[in-house]
Amino acid sequence: MDLLAELKALEASFRAEIAACSDDHALTELRDRYLSRKRGLLSDKMRLLPQIDPAQRAVAGQRANELKRLIEEKLQERASEITASQRAAKPDLIDVTLPGIRPPRGFLHPITKTRREICRIFMQMGYSIEDGPELDTDYFNFEAANIPPDHPARDAQDSFYISEDTLLRTHTTPVQIHSMLRRKPPIRIIAPGRVFRRDATDATHTPMFFQVEGLVVGRGISFAHLRGTLQTFAHMMFGSDVKLRLRPSYFPFVEPGAEVDISCFLCKGRGCRVCKDSGWIEILGSGMVHPALFDRVGYDPTGLTGFAFGMGIDRITLLKYGIEDTRLFFENDLRFISQFGG
Repeated sequence: MDLLAELKALEASFRAEIAACSDDHALTELRDRYLSRKRGLLSDKMRLLPQIDPAQRAVAGQRANELKRLIEEKLQERASEITASQRAAKPDLIDVTLPGIRPPRGFLHPITKTRREICRIFMQMGYSIEDGPELDTDYFNFEAANIPPDHPARDAQDSFYISEDTLLRTHTTPVQIHSMLRRKPPIRIIAPGRVFRRDATDATHTPMFFQVEGLVVGRGISFAHLRGTLQTFAHMMFGSDVKLRLRPSYFPFVEPGAEVDISCFLCKGRGCRVCKDSGWIEILGSGMVHPALFDRVGYDPTGLTGFAFGMGIDRITLLKYGIEDTRLFFENDLRFISQFGG
C-alpha cells in the first residue's frame, strides 16, 4: 500500500473540486466529503496509518496532517473569495453573520437629574409643581416681586428686555405671583424653570441657567417651618449628616431674609477646595414672604403668612457631582453626559 501516493492523488482531487465550488453550500459539502470523521476521504486514509510499514508511518502521518491543514486553509480562502464576490455583485448585501453595531446609549443630563430629584423631594413633602411663561412683563418680574424701580437688576445691562415692558424672566418669582393670583391660600408650590440674565460666561456663570423657587402661604406659617423644610431638603439631597446654617440677608420680596448654608458634605466641615476651607457651602436664599406681595395679589394679610426660597439648579448640580465648570452643561459632549448615566 503506497499511502503517500494516495494522499498525493487525494490532494489533486481536492484542488480540482474546490476550484469548482461557487457557494457556501458547496463548500460545506466539500468539507464533509474530505474531513468528516466518519466518512471523510482524508479521515479514511489516516485510519490506514497503523496498517502500513512502520518505516513509512511517520512520513505518511506527517503528510496526512499537512494535507489536512491545506484543506482547511483552502476552504477558508475559498469562503472569503465567495463572500467578496457576492458583495461585489450586490453592494447593498447585508452580512447577517457580522456582529451588530451597538447604537450610542442616551443619558439624562445632570441638570435634568438634579431637577427631577429636587421635584421628587418637595413633592414628597406635599408641594405641587407650577410653571409659567419665560417671557413676562416688567410688572410680574420686578414690581409685583417688590423690586423697586431703581434696583440694579432692572437695568437693561442686567436683563434681556424684548421691549420697554417685556423681558426674559430673571427668576421664577413671577410664577409665584401668577399662582397666587389664580389660587387662594393655602398654597404649597415649587416653580422650576429656565431664567435669563446678562452675565458674562465663565466657569460659574452663564446667561441662561436653571432655578427652582418654593412658596408656602397659609395661616400660622412661621420661620420655624421654613427652617424645617430646608433642613429636610438638605438631608434628602446631600445626606442626613449635613448641618444647616441661616445668615441674615436682604431680598426685596422677603422680610426677614436669610442666606442658607450647609456643612460641606465632602469634607464634613473640616475645610476643602469645594467649601473654600470654610466648612460651609451656600446653597440658596430664603425668607418670609413680604406683606407687599400679598397686597399686590389681593390677599388679606390678616393672620396670613408664608415663606419662600430659591436655589440655582445648576449650582446644586455642580456641588452634588463635583463639576468645576458650568459651561460643560451646554457643550453637548456625550463623553461628559455619559458619566452621569445609570
